[in-house]
Amino acid sequence: MNITVKAFATLRTLMENETRLELGEGSTLTDLLQKLETMYPGLSRELYSGPGHLNPLVNILRNGRNIQHLENLQTRLEAGDLIAIFPPAAGG
Repeated sequence: MNITVKAFATLRTLMENETRLELGEGSTLTDLLQKLETMYPGLSRELYSGPGHLNPLVNILRNGRNIQHLENLQTRLEAGDLIAIFPPAAGG
């Protein structure tokens, strides 16, 4: 199944603005992130606060809905999903 991933802010220095991936049926967000980490070294440092623990300041949306309101990293993906990843941001 095809999944589109969009990166925002500082993640654009590590990966493409938009990446299309082919994943197997029944894949989860964890599977997607593992594939991205192999493609883009250094990405895991930006996303995780520890092994298997997504940084609470990272926002990941599946089709516009925050994964915190779904099944977090165990959210199942479907063909055609759009995943948006927002790193921690600060401003003033």
